[in-house]
Amino acid sequence: MSTRYPFTAVVGMDDLRLALLLNAVSPAVGGVLVRGEKGTAKSTAVRALADLLPDVSVVAGCRFSCDPAAPDPQCPDGPHEVSPAESRAARMVELPVGASEDRLAGALDIERALSEGVKAFEPGLLAHAHRGILYVDEVNLLHDHLIDLLLDAAAMGASYVEREGVSVRHAARFLLVGTMNPEEGELRPQLLDRFGLTVEVAASREPDQRVEVVKRRLAYDADPAGFAARWAAEEEALRQRIATARALLPDVTLGDAALRQIAATCAAFEVDGMRADIVMARTATALAAWAGRDKVLEEDVRQAALLALPHRRRRNPFDAPGLDEDKLDQTLDEFGPQEDSQDDDEPDPEPQGPDDGPDGPDGGGPDGGGGVPPQGGPDDAPPPAGSDAGPEQPSVPDQRSDGSPEQQPAQPRNEAAESGAAPEKAAVGATEPFKTRRLDVPGLGEGADGRRSRARTAHGRTTGSRRPQGALGKLHLAATVQAAAPHQKARGRNGRGLLIRRDDLRESVREGREGNLVLFVVDASGSMAARKRMTAVKGAVLSLLLDAYQRRDKVGMITFRGADAELALPPTSSVEAGAARLEQLPTGGRTPLAAGLLKAHEVLRVERMRDASRRPLVVVVTDGRATGGVEPRPRASKAAQLLASEGIASVVVDCEAGPVRLGLAGELARDLQGTAVTLDELRADSVSALVRTVTDTTHRRAA
Repeated sequence: MSTRYPFTAVVGMDDLRLALLLNAVSPAVGGVLVRGEKGTAKSTAVRALADLLPDVSVVAGCRFSCDPAAPDPQCPDGPHEVSPAESRAARMVELPVGASEDRLAGALDIERALSEGVKAFEPGLLAHAHRGILYVDEVNLLHDHLIDLLLDAAAMGASYVEREGVSVRHAARFLLVGTMNPEEGELRPQLLDRFGLTVEVAASREPDQRVEVVKRRLAYDADPAGFAARWAAEEEALRQRIATARALLPDVTLGDAALRQIAATCAAFEVDGMRADIVMARTATALAAWAGRDKVLEEDVRQAALLALPHRRRRNPFDAPGLDEDKLDQTLDEFGPQEDSQDDDEPDPEPQGPDDGPDGPDGGGPDGGGGVPPQGGPDDAPPPAGSDAGPEQPSVPDQRSDGSPEQQPAQPRNEAAESGAAPEKAAVGATEPFKTRRLDVPGLGEGADGRRSRARTAHGRTTGSRRPQGALGKLHLAATVQAAAPHQKARGRNGRGLLIRRDDLRESVREGREGNLVLFVVDASGSMAARKRMTAVKGAVLSLLLDAYQRRDKVGMITFRGADAELALPPTSSVEAGAARLEQLPTGGRTPLAAGLLKAHEVLRVERMRDASRRPLVVVVTDGRATGGVEPRPRASKAAQLLASEGIASVVVDCEAGPVRLGLAGELARDLQGTAVTLDELRADSVSALVRTVTDTTHRRAA
């Protein structure tokens, strides 16, 4: 096995390391979700944690890692009445993004079950991770049904596999760690709530700290074993501190005053349900044990709130996780003890980090080593050149009060000024989003699971059967029996049961819904800014973005104004990024409609090469005018016909207003061979009237 990067050699990342260590002390905290930009050592820190966990004692030969002291009575490899024990290191199991349900939960050999009556079960990753760490990189990119299965197992401590009347249950208690890049899409709020803690990480903006990161990484890459050996003492000290905190944990007292502060904090921030209260209580208890105390203090409650609440306050995909620390402090003061009950010799009430112990920054006294290396500030002398094993680390980057890194908003280009056209107008806000009617792609696709267009998927209603194409999927029992029945006499079966062979097996063909690539082509020209229409237009696009989030789509955005079109948002799973681009969108200049449609054609061509199974839906938001370039109307018509010739589904949202309407958006929809809807018809509450109109028109044509 390759040598892992030492946990104590990770530079900065105080919140991340603390959250991981608290879960190592108390797995009941419920895991941690790590949110951050790419290249911030999220995976490195998680993998390094596995080497710090104590060894586990298991029943020899048990594939489900049963504890010899208390074996699972329902273990598929049991019963373990008198079994030899063995000790092994705690496992860290990684769940890849493309894993199947059978790989995660395990699989039953249906062929043997039907033909031989043998319940043969092959354990999955949930079984391998029992009593260890289950690490899910890019957890936000997993299919919803896998996330549901994963989090249900984490909550119940057991995994259930049921197929065709055969069921298997086994224990599955593990430390769940997920990492994600928010730019690639968010998790649903109800799934965020299932993670115990969350932390935001960002690369440092301090040059000294970045230099130290590079030096240590280069030293590790040059000699992994030697680098790890130089950090062995710090690793062993931290390992011992985890063991000590675990032993102290049952003796930690969570008093009524601390419980009242926890309840008041959760109520003040209006988090849903009671899971937040329970997680905060467990986290505060683990913090006290980590600090070497047998009593939970107010600083433990505060730190627990900062780790357990930010992701639980997210109500919709456009809400950024975060916590108002001033409000938190006010709530803790209001519901704190009426008199100061702390003795003078108690620790200074500072939030406990992974380096802060009762006797010093390393938990082993001022000069001893017993934990994560202390973090040096910018005034600390940097380690000598070539010294990659020094324990000092630079300070963490500046952050906002909600814990997220400081970022400067992107400045939009002034294309109108560059092209000599009329100056652009300042960006305007959007109206409140509303529930839109469902727009879908005609036909039957085979894309990723979602909630928009009809598709053949692994989940959904059964519409037929077919021979297995590779490994057997969901067995279609009736079709299998029908395929085997005519051959029973030739196989020597005369009323003595059914003999099923591999060629008889049939798997279900299922129809569900897929997610699509919704590409918005938004007219930001001067004609759209007239009569203050852009506020309503942005509200409509924001509503469609929210709809795309709920239907598990990828989204992209093209804007056109002035002299050209611009890809404002490359196709992504992050509708939050689309909302941010929309908020900053300025207007003004001419209307290069053809350029916008041709840009859409180019973007879809590239995306088709990346993901051929994901079908696109182009949503053109415009009043239909075309005034930019040479022969603007004919060129726009030809560009629309080009998209139509490739079978690309499209919808035109007609933004024309006023008493005199030219109907240009309708003409554009005909060129695209798509549908035109007005802003009013886009609302879901207008669908019934729209359906009646379409139905009446169809009946009149038939007559």
